[in-house]
Amino acid sequence: MQTSLLSGKKKAFLIILISLLGLFFGGFRAFYGEQEWVNWGNRFLNENYDPAAEPKLKKYEITLTADHFIRLRKTYQQGKQEYYSFNLQRFAELSYIPGSATTDTLQIKTQADDIIVQTYEDPKGDVDSMATHWDIPVRKLSPLKLDSLKQALNFLKGKGL
Repeated sequence: MQTSLLSGKKKAFLIILISLLGLFFGGFRAFYGEQEWVNWGNRFLNENYDPAAEPKLKKYEITLTADHFIRLRKTYQQGKQEYYSFNLQRFAELSYIPGSATTDTLQIKTQADDIIVQTYEDPKGDVDSMATHWDIPVRKLSPLKLDSLKQALNFLKGKGL
């Protein structure tokens, strides 16, 4: 007595097809977790920061840390260093300002004077100050990349510590 309307070959094909589709679509996750956003943010900042905007820059290090700080340390040819840092808990707004043919600016704004700005070994004297916005030179960005960065920063801001 037959218990299925499908033949054995069709039944096997259908089961294999459903299994493969399940594996294919099951491999994608709809949302990033915290560590994925931190990794993506680091990759974004390091790939898109444009050191060519400052010709006297010797080296730089830009990082999005696991404890939700964005930090940038710049060292110039004469030895002067600049250090910027802020916690994403204080993040308020991200703006994209078009610039020259190759370089644009990301402007990060915070709720108050929450961005730490320090200079070391500056001939004019070392300075410790606070700021409400931070301009970061970046290479030309697509709107999709910019939206992804906004999403990452807002997600990490919402995670809190």
